[in-house]
Amino acid sequence: MIRSKTIRIGGASGYWGDSQEAPRQLVLKGNLDYLVFDYLAEVTMSILVRAKEKSPDLGYARDFVDLAMKPLLHEIKARGIKVVANAGGVNVAACAAALAKVAEEAGVDIKIGTVEGDNLTEEIESLRSEGITEMFSGGAMPDGMISANAYLGAFPIAAALDHGADVVITGRCVDSAVTLGPLIHEFGWTVDDYDKLASGTLAGHILECGAQATGGNFTDWRDTVDGWDDMGYPIAVCREDGDFAITKPDGTGGLVARLTVGEQILYEIGDPEAYILPDVICDFSGVTLTETKKDWLDVANVKGRAPTSAYKVSGTYKDGYRATAATVITGFDAVEKGRAFADALLKRTRRLFVERNLGDYRDTAVHIIGAQTLWGENADEHAAVAREIITQIEVKHDERTALELFSKETTGVGLSMTTGRCSAGAAGRPKITPVVAQFAFQIDKARILPEVFINNKPVKFEKKVPREYSSIPETRHAAPESPLNSTSDVMVEVPLITLAAARSGDKGNNANVGVIARKSDYLPWIKQSATEEAVKKYFGHVVEGEVMRFDLPGMNAVNFLLTNCLGGGGTSTLHLDNLAKTYAQQILALPIKVPGDLIENQV
Repeated sequence: MIRSKTIRIGGASGYWGDSQEAPRQLVLKGNLDYLVFDYLAEVTMSILVRAKEKSPDLGYARDFVDLAMKPLLHEIKARGIKVVANAGGVNVAACAAALAKVAEEAGVDIKIGTVEGDNLTEEIESLRSEGITEMFSGGAMPDGMISANAYLGAFPIAAALDHGADVVITGRCVDSAVTLGPLIHEFGWTVDDYDKLASGTLAGHILECGAQATGGNFTDWRDTVDGWDDMGYPIAVCREDGDFAITKPDGTGGLVARLTVGEQILYEIGDPEAYILPDVICDFSGVTLTETKKDWLDVANVKGRAPTSAYKVSGTYKDGYRATAATVITGFDAVEKGRAFADALLKRTRRLFVERNLGDYRDTAVHIIGAQTLWGENADEHAAVAREIITQIEVKHDERTALELFSKETTGVGLSMTTGRCSAGAAGRPKITPVVAQFAFQIDKARILPEVFINNKPVKFEKKVPREYSSIPETRHAAPESPLNSTSDVMVEVPLITLAAARSGDKGNNANVGVIARKSDYLPWIKQSATEEAVKKYFGHVVEGEVMRFDLPGMNAVNFLLTNCLGGGGTSTLHLDNLAKTYAQQILALPIKVPGDLIENQV
């Protein structure tokens, strides 16, 4: 029996700033065909935009060149590993030039492919004149727009590999495209191979956050803590038929199992039956996860259908200024003193603003860290009596002058306000930074032609169109409840963590909270208590929109989408948890009613 060809792809970066040990581990121990990097969170794009404003040679993820590639170029070349990274940010050419210089100095001959065409910044005023509106709120395009980048798909990456690229650098593309592109290249998948494209996308989605898939940020952290100092990074072992397995390098820390990978699959996907990407609409609801051996998980039953006819575009615009002041307060009545200090400082600076005709703050937020400030009404009785807290005051204003005054007054009141205080974080006055907010919209795919280059020379890229496009799918949520079977007359209430693991994250101004049952028998009882209404009430301190619950029966999981809960989104919000990373820990404390005999053997 001839075994089908497999391609091993290692996920070396989940964000700009991820450990430089990840690529080293995967290159030396992973037996890879491809090494892929994801750098471009929406917050990262805003940082890169500001960097390019300061210098035309910046605007890309410099860590990719200096910390990841430079030390490993000889090994990567010798082992025949190809590399794909969206490290180009908003300056793909500069990133490629920097890598070419490093390779030349090292005496390593590589072909560098680049994918461009995502940058629509020069068309902003034209798009404004067309009446482009924000894709979620319907709002008009704001003044002060400084960038616009379309989320491209995987086929241009595959084209660069088809033309012999050893390294492919892109700008803004969907995170999973850096994995899907190599699979299209290796297996010859077409634009109409929807199930395969969806499966390759899921492999990329699992890899795109690095060690999150191998036990990092894991609910059951004690199962992986002994290996945190040498965490293994994920490897997808992919087949031509679309099915794949997740593993990690032998002898490394972490864990590859149903719950670790399952948490990552649920991460930030919204509606699992309609995960919309440029190349395909994915349906993950029937995905199955099978542990076949230690640190080896088979993933199957991914479905896909035709993509939509539009690209999502992430635009950014200048939206005033912000500053953060933080002070440690300890001793008796620390929580009460912390709130009083914040109230007095804001009242004082507002009075000074009026005297100087500066206008009021755009927004303010006070966080009493150490007193369960993230939990809202769900905080327990210990929160109010904490004896050591950090009072963190977040402010936004249209004028920098106003925040310069705020910054001075935070230290200027050191002798006139609360006792028992000392500095928190960096010494000195609060730093003032410009706010770069996101404006997302859609644009017809026919208007964008990605461009592919090899060593700065254009190569032919034939943009292929699928045989059909899909409309935006109708959202279906809160599926019918499963039957509740029990022989016990005694009902008990347990925290959700007894029955499930969870992972959360942001999507613009929304939050995604995925919950995967530890056993299939638990899921109906989880769904009975964790209804949309119950979860909305539980997160009432942040949710201003609705809560939707989606089913993933193949994984014995549900996914919650909390809308309008992040104060405008990660690039501009004043929420303490600006990316919804703590919401999973909060939902795991939600009380769930179950029969006593169902969990009597639960440890």
